[in-house]
Parts: sequence; structure tokens; C-alpha cells
Amino acid sequence: MSKKVGITTTIPIEVVYAAGLRPVDLNNLFIAGEKPNEAVEKAEQAGYPRNICGWIKGLYTTLLESKEIEQVIAVTQGDCSNTHALMETWQAAGIEVIPFAFPYDGDYDLLKLQIEKLIKALHTDWDSVYLWKQKLDRIRQKAHQIDTWTWQKGSIDGKNNHQALVGCSDFDGNPDQYEAFLEHMLQAAIGQEQKGAVRLGYVGVPPISYDLYDYIENQGAQIVFNEVQRQFSMPFEVSDLVKQYQQYTYPYSIFHRLRDIEQEIERRNIAGIIHYTQSFCFRQIEDIILRQRLNVPILTLEGDRPGPIDARSRMRIDAFIDMLAY
Repeated sequence: MSKKVGITTTIPIEVVYAAGLRPVDLNNLFIAGEKPNEAVEKAEQAGYPRNICGWIKGLYTTLLESKEIEQVIAVTQGDCSNTHALMETWQAAGIEVIPFAFPYDGDYDLLKLQIEKLIKALHTDWDSVYLWKQKLDRIRQKAHQIDTWTWQKGSIDGKNNHQALVGCSDFDGNPDQYEAFLEHMLQAAIGQEQKGAVRLGYVGVPPISYDLYDYIENQGAQIVFNEVQRQFSMPFEVSDLVKQYQQYTYPYSIFHRLRDIEQEIERRNIAGIIHYTQSFCFRQIEDIILRQRLNVPILTLEGDRPGPIDARSRMRIDAFIDMLAY
């Protein structure tokens, strides 16, 4: 079995596979664990402050308790500013950390330099990277088809859409197996139709609450757009690897993301937006700009720790859907 390497968010994953390594998105490993809330509590017992993002605390414990991951690629720019201190606490525990930075303005040359540094750090080469890009792009096509069927046919619900797209960050460490998972989802959707009365978009990082999608869609709404998850699938098809990660909107300014969000709201006929924000995350401030720029109603929900959505959020979701329905 290939050696595993952790990642803190989506990176140029082709480089990891080209190096003969098996990437593991620590976010997915954390939230899919048996006791994610316990992972957060253990980080607090180790000294992490209460007012730090639950994802950061979950990642800290998840990596330390992994018996197979001794190396991690951490994004120092383009994700969470708390990653800097997270890296240092991992290093203090003996974990090897490789930094990777997305340039704030998406500069092509700076991004290419970062990818080249990663290629060198993992002892691979551009030719191998591009061979993997061809393979992963073929698998991404299936993820894109799932996304299309979600908003065009309604044959795949928002939760399955989320699961299919969010896993494209690391292809579950096994691209062939992940391709089979996507193909199974597509086959199961043939002939199905599930169209809610209210078409919603989901904007922001994936939720830490496990039942958010189920609750929303049980109220008669349909999530037809998962913004960040869709970006993990690299929806802009280009042959240049650097260009691919330059067009990937999540690591850059909110204005990069807004252009994509506005286009998808119109294309998918979205009536309203759920903006999910994580407690103690700097991205909460971006809600101001979203409300200034988007021309559809927005419901902002805040999550903190793993678990079900709280009663207050449920009531606000109910009221939001009712408002849009009538």
C-alpha cells in the first residue's frame, strides 16, 4: 500500500499521486469519524482555545491519532489563517509538515512556483503530474455529470451531490474506487426525479453539522448548488494544470468566488442562498459582501461543533423556506 500523506484542504492533488503517495483529506477523515466531537474536545484538553474553529481542532486530533500518516501538506495561504499554528503544534508532535500557498491574487507565476516546490518536495516531475491530471480529469467528468443531474434533472439530491463533489479533494485515496462510487451514484439516479418546491444554493465551507442537508430537503426544498464542494471537483476544464488551480475559486478573494456564484444562481434558477459560516472563522466577515452583491435572499447559518443542527437554526430554515415558497 502507498504511503499516506495528509492534506488540510484541496491542493494540486495530481502531484501527490504522481509521487506514488496516497492523499488523505483530514477534513473528510475527521468528520466521517466515529466520534468527531470527541476529537474537538481532545484538542481543547491539549490546550486549543474554545474560540478556535472546530475544524482546526478536529484536524489536530485526527492527524495525531492516525497510525499511518506521518507527513502532511498544509495550506498556509488560501484557506484558514489558523493553519499556521496548527502546523506548529503538529511539528512539535513530530509530524513532518510541507507548506503550500495559493497566492492571494491568483498570480499564475507564483502559483506555478508553489506547485514546482511541491513537486520537488515530493520527488516527482511534471510529466508524471500531467499523466495523473489526465486520469483524474476523467473521474472528475463523472462528478460534473452528477452535479449537472442535480440541478437539471433533480435526480440526485443535495446531500449526494455534496458527497460526490467534496470527495474530489483526495478521491478517497483511491481514484479507481472513487470512480466506481461516482458511477454507482449515476446508475442509481437513472429514472429518478426529486424536485423540491424551492431551489436553494449552498455557499461556504462544507457544514460541520451532519444533518443539515437532510433537514433542508425534508422541508420541501432542494439544494441544487454546492459552491465550495463543486470547486473541489475542478469544474473549469483546462489542459494547463496551473491554470486549473488558478481558476479554482476557493483559495482566492471573495470576488473570485462571487463571479462564479452569480453565474450559477442564474444558470440554476436558484431562489435563495444558504450561507454557512463556521464559528470563529474569518470568512464570516465575507457575509457582508455576499449580501451586498447577490440579488437573492440569503440565510446565514453558523455552525460550531460536530452534531445535529440546533433548534434555532431549524426554525430559521423553516421560516426561510416558507418565505421563498410563498
